[in-house]
Amino acid sequence: MSNQKLWGGRFPQPTSKGMDSFNASVSFDYILYPYDIEGSLAHVTMLAQCKIISAQEKEQIVKGLEQIKKEIESGEFKWDVAAEDVHLNIEKRLLEIVGPVGGKLHTARSRNDQVALDLTLYCRDQTKNIIAALLHLQKILFTLAKKNLDVFLPGYTHLQRAQPISLSHIILAYLEMFRRDQQRLEEYLNHLDCLPLGAGALAGTSFPIDRNQVAKLLKFSRVSDNSMDTVSNRDFVIELASHLALIMMHLSRLSEEWILWASQEFNFIRLPQEYCTGSSMMPQKVNPDALELIRGKTGRVYGSLMALLTLMKGTPLTYNKDFQEDKEPLFDAVNTGLACLKILSEIAEKVEFNVKIMAKANQEGFVLATEVADYLASHGVPFREAHHKVGELIQYCLKTNKTFEALSLKEFQEIDQNFNKDIFSILEIANAVDRKNSWGGTSRNQIKKQLSRLEKELA
Repeated sequence: MSNQKLWGGRFPQPTSKGMDSFNASVSFDYILYPYDIEGSLAHVTMLAQCKIISAQEKEQIVKGLEQIKKEIESGEFKWDVAAEDVHLNIEKRLLEIVGPVGGKLHTARSRNDQVALDLTLYCRDQTKNIIAALLHLQKILFTLAKKNLDVFLPGYTHLQRAQPISLSHIILAYLEMFRRDQQRLEEYLNHLDCLPLGAGALAGTSFPIDRNQVAKLLKFSRVSDNSMDTVSNRDFVIELASHLALIMMHLSRLSEEWILWASQEFNFIRLPQEYCTGSSMMPQKVNPDALELIRGKTGRVYGSLMALLTLMKGTPLTYNKDFQEDKEPLFDAVNTGLACLKILSEIAEKVEFNVKIMAKANQEGFVLATEVADYLASHGVPFREAHHKVGELIQYCLKTNKTFEALSLKEFQEIDQNFNKDIFSILEIANAVDRKNSWGGTSRNQIKKQLSRLEKELA
């Protein structure tokens, strides 16, 4: 019994059913079908123009591919595990529709460069989708920042209250993270702008093909230079997973911030309850499950990145079957990242801030201590000495159960004679925020400049 596989001429016996199941990837790589057909249409067009096949043969193959696309999109297409993957499933159906001429589609092409093309086209499309989702989230954060310019709360280091800042400054800090993510992906699109098709199995082809024509049809600006590197390159897959890992890290940090802020201990925000869940046992609970899931799914995307790095580290040139394992981690990372961007954007549109509680937090924890030290330094006291003096002042406040604002001028001067009446203007939160007017600082003046710049960039 001869082997009925499209590659089976060398094999006298068919593969076992167990091997068919173990070897198949069509259960997940079928999602590449639009790219597989798009690449085949460009390839067959080039074959005809280079006189490798006839114009009539090209038209037959094109009509067959268009019919297959319609069948897949309508749900009529029958995916066959025995045909292994998306590529051979489509080719097998093409042979059924147009007959032996369908076999000419694979002239001057290997599955090795074919799958590299499909993955590149997939990554290019999905990267554009991720950029759009990042831009949408940035616009929501921009609106939040613009609305909350006059809301002040403590900034934290080591989760301890540190200095008063504008709420807008915190929001824009996260916007900057997502801005960098977007910029990295835009640069990554340049890395993808290289056609792999035409590399063959590993050595190129002896047919007189025109790779530049295929590149033009598929909107690539250049073609790859080394056939061996081309078919074994999965850097672009790892790179996208790496970018997604960074995006997820930023989403997770914002989620963690808001999880803390939503706790009764902080009570800085009210999360939209349609993105929260209750407890099966404790009736009072409102759990921030959507944010916790984003935080948890971050580890899942990290896992995809590590799986891809581990997959590639031991593979010699050129193509190895190991590479089949690149798709599920990539697809999962992309789907997870897009889902998390979408859900966090929806939450951000509806989140509410407890402005009064934020303001009250600024009255506790001596958040103006640095302002007082800076005051002394501006009056000629060396900063290290000023730092020590303010530490003594805090000790005094703790002993007397007072805040800076409750101290008299006499009490200030008992610590240091350089304190004058103008120290009390320093103790106003808005003034303290607005004095941080260095470029990139938290002053409202600086934030307005940043908002003005971002408004143009995000337009």
